[in-house]
Amino acid sequence: MSFIDTPKKLPSVDRLLNDPQVTRLVSEFGAPQITQSVKNVLQQARSDILNGVSIDSDTLIDNVDADLARLHKISLQRVVNLTGTVLHTNLGRAALPESAIAAMSEVARSASSLEFDVTTGKRGDRHQHAEELLCRLTGAERAIVVNNNAAAVMLTLNSLALRKQVPVSRGELIEIGGAFRMPDIMARAGCKLIEVGTTNRTHAVDFEEAINTKTALLMKVHTSNYAVQGFTSQVSEAALAKVANENEIPLVTDLGSGTLINLEEFGLPHEPTVREALSAGAHLVTFSGDKLLGGPQAGVIAGRRELVETIKKNPMTRAMRPDKVTIAALCEVLRLYSNPDKLLKELPTLRQLTRDVNEIEQLANRLAPIVQKHCPRFKVSVCRTLSQVGSGAMPVDQLESAGLQFTLPGTRRSGKALMNLALAFRELPLPVIGRIAENALIFDLRCLEQEVEFVDNLGALKLQ
Repeated sequence: MSFIDTPKKLPSVDRLLNDPQVTRLVSEFGAPQITQSVKNVLQQARSDILNGVSIDSDTLIDNVDADLARLHKISLQRVVNLTGTVLHTNLGRAALPESAIAAMSEVARSASSLEFDVTTGKRGDRHQHAEELLCRLTGAERAIVVNNNAAAVMLTLNSLALRKQVPVSRGELIEIGGAFRMPDIMARAGCKLIEVGTTNRTHAVDFEEAINTKTALLMKVHTSNYAVQGFTSQVSEAALAKVANENEIPLVTDLGSGTLINLEEFGLPHEPTVREALSAGAHLVTFSGDKLLGGPQAGVIAGRRELVETIKKNPMTRAMRPDKVTIAALCEVLRLYSNPDKLLKELPTLRQLTRDVNEIEQLANRLAPIVQKHCPRFKVSVCRTLSQVGSGAMPVDQLESAGLQFTLPGTRRSGKALMNLALAFRELPLPVIGRIAENALIFDLRCLEQEVEFVDNLGALKLQ
């Protein structure tokens, strides 16, 4: 072992590259990446020496290995969602059904009929693959799929209201995840927002008084990620549709996390469906594919034929179009909705949302003693908790659930220990994500369906 205390004593890039321990890595990582890693390591070593830190020459090659490992570490990976939020935006929202995953794999491994009509042998339309299914499920005349709901809203407004005015209730000017706000989206779409009513109360007359020759359409935004309670008043789709029809302008409803079925049939709180919005008089409805629908990230615009046709002709449609993998997955999810007998069993989102709390508690009772053995410093107990839907759906309603609670009895300041414990679970080969609340680490087990895999994964747990 020797120490390097001046930059002049550092080996050259070529010398380090020709070291046998480095050259053996070429077949795995390729010469260009190894060269860059060697440069990175030498640059860091030079900086450390100038800051008064001596460098162990034997560690330089180890650092090259570490730099390559960091570069090739998979950052987008599976995790176990035990946060209690079923549709967690940061964790990828909806888990897809096996049929959708199989369809994605099938079209990804070879050429596909994405924009080719195998019957006529001519160019096809990628939007047609999901359109008929969407129309049957929603009652829409036409439908188009884009890459997310924000894109659906922006494309709709840019196509129908460019350089014109769009009245929206002040109580519906929502902000979605990542600080994206409806007024900002409208501005980028090229239309002018006209705020009507107040935060808590808006009436049909407010819209009537806002309409003039520059008004392109009326817009209703479902406040799916918050609720205003108390002295409130909103204008229904039917009432707003009446105003729109009397003035010969369209009504566009943004349902956000829109669902295709009556969730009350499955014991869940009511959430307005796309069919309900269209039946009430909305001319167009926009909604997400990866929220309550339980599919891949996508946005859907469904409604009147002539309006959807106008939107499809917008050059921006090409920039927002979905790829073949997304379309394949969405079509399979929509087919599940066409067969209600399969839906509850095969759609993970609906299966997890409707999971019986007693079943979850039984799972917690089985896991508690097993997890306790791996975390002897902590008390692991079964607890009742509350899950939430997430991703802007049902902001007030919560679901009874159960899980595991990690605490340090008799310790007043356990925050750091709990954070280290949470980190240890996140560093497992299959990261486990929980939440820290009320001086405890909570694992809500509502979304845990692979019990054996979870237990096997604990063998790699490394606690400080």
